[in-house]
Amino acid sequence: MTTSALPRLVAPRLRPRDILRVGAAGLRTRPTRALLSALGIAIGIAAMISVVGISSSSRADLDRTLDALGTNLLTVSPGRTMFGEDAYLPDDAEAMIARIGPVRSTSAVGAVDDVKIYRSDQIPRAQSGGLSAYAARTGLLSTVGATVRSGTWLNEATGKYPAVVLGADAASRLGIGRAGPEIRILMGRDWFTVVGILDPVALAPELDSAALVGWPVAQERFAFDGHPTKVYTRSDPAEVENVRAVLGATANPQAPNEVEVSRPSDALEAQRAANTAFTGLLLGLGAVALLVGGVGVANTMVISVLERRAEIGLRRSLGATRGQIRTQFLAESLLLSAMGGLGGALLGVVVTFSYATYQGWPTVVPPWATAGGLGATILIGGLAGLYPAIRAARLSPTEALAAP
Repeated sequence: MTTSALPRLVAPRLRPRDILRVGAAGLRTRPTRALLSALGIAIGIAAMISVVGISSSSRADLDRTLDALGTNLLTVSPGRTMFGEDAYLPDDAEAMIARIGPVRSTSAVGAVDDVKIYRSDQIPRAQSGGLSAYAARTGLLSTVGATVRSGTWLNEATGKYPAVVLGADAASRLGIGRAGPEIRILMGRDWFTVVGILDPVALAPELDSAALVGWPVAQERFAFDGHPTKVYTRSDPAEVENVRAVLGATANPQAPNEVEVSRPSDALEAQRAANTAFTGLLLGLGAVALLVGGVGVANTMVISVLERRAEIGLRRSLGATRGQIRTQFLAESLLLSAMGGLGGALLGVVVTFSYATYQGWPTVVPPWATAGGLGATILIGGLAGLYPAIRAARLSPTEALAAP
């Protein structure tokens, strides 16, 4: 029989299940080292995710605080005509503004002219105390960030009847410390029951010295014409400038030049600067943590190759190909990285939740941080294990078996 007639031995191909089993066997034979290596990766990933999560939670708390300062609050009010006369907003200005996509909420007040406000009918008519009367929409409180100190806010029912909510300064000037059904004030010629008193409104200080009544009762009792004198809008913070650019034309399409729109708060620029700084910090810390994890994987796999030269030589002698040896060590590296990444992601989420809860912040763990951390860990683990895997595959059987 000639040599060419001899059957050619072909090593069986490893199925994915076999690759997983062979890779896991290498980790099971050295559980302590595998555990410590995975722990090192887990600590690095947990550090990255917890830093990203804690920073994101802190940023969310900062955004919440800055939003309370009115970074996304814009106001629309009537200006003057080209002849110098007072302009007015259309009755449907509020509804038209609400149609702007990035606008989250709108509300309005309308000045009720020639209405004097008194604590008693025994006070001289000339001593009105400089208080203003406004018709108010029921959604005003949430839009301007106001809170009720005593009593309640106007609703669809009380807005139709002689009920009034006083601003903080207005209540102080009238000598009213609490709201109640027995507390009444004189507005014009009608008695109104004080159903609520507001705390000072930082974003709309004009409301502090105002008496606020429902839109329907203002039209019925005071001949209010229904034109809003100030429309408050809350927009997506990222779109405030774009919203501001179209507010005038939207509120009064017939005469946009007769509309005055407030400028965004300076806090909006501070918010953007803080977000930029946080983003750079998170990317830097994440890169360092992943680099540390990759170095740990590479170190573990190189040492594993050096210690297992006899095993590699025996497998090569029994017919294992270079590709199978390379696949085995690469699979070990990937499994080690995956174990550390999953454990680190879980630990990072727990640390973030615990710290954010302790600080009273909203808990925010960006999905990109968790998914990116896991994906990058496996990618870096694969790259880190590639050199040891190639080195193991290049060992000849005789060289490996002869190693001490």
